[in-house]
Amino acid sequence: MKTLVENFSKQLTEAIAIGSNAKLSAAEHAICNVLVCGLGGSGIGGSIVSELVIGNANVPVNVSKGYFIPAYVNENTLVIISSYSGNTEETLNCMKLALAKNAKIAAVTSGGKVLETAKEKGFDCIVVPGGMPPRSCLGYSLTQLFFILGFHKIITNNYKAELEAAVKLLDSEEINIVAEATIIAEKLKDKTPVIYATTYNEGIAIRFRQQLNENAKILCWHQVIPEMNHNELVGWTQKNDNLSVLIFLDKNDYSRNLARVDINKEVIKKYTENIREVWSKGNSTIEKAIYFIHLGDWISIILGEMRGVDLMEVNVINALKSKLSEI
Repeated sequence: MKTLVENFSKQLTEAIAIGSNAKLSAAEHAICNVLVCGLGGSGIGGSIVSELVIGNANVPVNVSKGYFIPAYVNENTLVIISSYSGNTEETLNCMKLALAKNAKIAAVTSGGKVLETAKEKGFDCIVVPGGMPPRSCLGYSLTQLFFILGFHKIITNNYKAELEAAVKLLDSEEINIVAEATIIAEKLKDKTPVIYATTYNEGIAIRFRQQLNENAKILCWHQVIPEMNHNELVGWTQKNDNLSVLIFLDKNDYSRNLARVDINKEVIKKYTENIREVWSKGNSTIEKAIYFIHLGDWISIILGEMRGVDLMEVNVINALKSKLSEI
């Protein structure tokens, strides 16, 4: 897993090449909305991209993380099926339902039943390299979402240049990223992480939470500012130094949210001294998001090593899937 994280920028470079050469087909009907279907490491790219394109997409981009699709899906919907293995049962059910609704379908997968069905039904499918844990292949899946949205003119074309700039950013900052990740991992050791992010960065927070779950083998939680100011902030009533708060921030965050962060810290410091701000780097929203993703991945790896756990092991998930297959 550590090697896979080390090679993240190389994966992004390869993913850009795959997306640039993808063979996609025009939709027969006007696209009025987009639905990305996927779970876990395959689905988190949809959560992140749906937020990154809010200020650019000309139609709504939503995400489904379950067995079903919304009632609005029809021939004017672009449904993107994202399943790294190609065998995620929830996503396969969504694909079946989308086919029945005559939606325009594009898939991102390494193989499995998704690829088989794409060949049988003739819908678009971008194939990425297989054989790795899905959570380690976000660079492949996230990148293809931009290319699919770009091909259908749902977003403008500067995404490719921003992805390429993100690769350069990671390569130039790698030593600093690992150093910061090590400091943060030390702060999180033997603590329960509490992750806060600002509006439109929830996907980043979720990704980090999931990586801490799977790589470091710990529980944690996340919330978003300003939403948490209307509920969770009231829950800070007891001193608990077993909690360690991380706040993901960007200098271009809305000024009112930055003001909220300062006030939140004043409240939270009464109950734990373990608070750290994590600031983005990069020029575009895509660069900043990928920077945060890579930093978070490194934190999870280093913390997992500190805890002495097997970074790759996900036996409980495999056992769950095995039991479900018997039902």
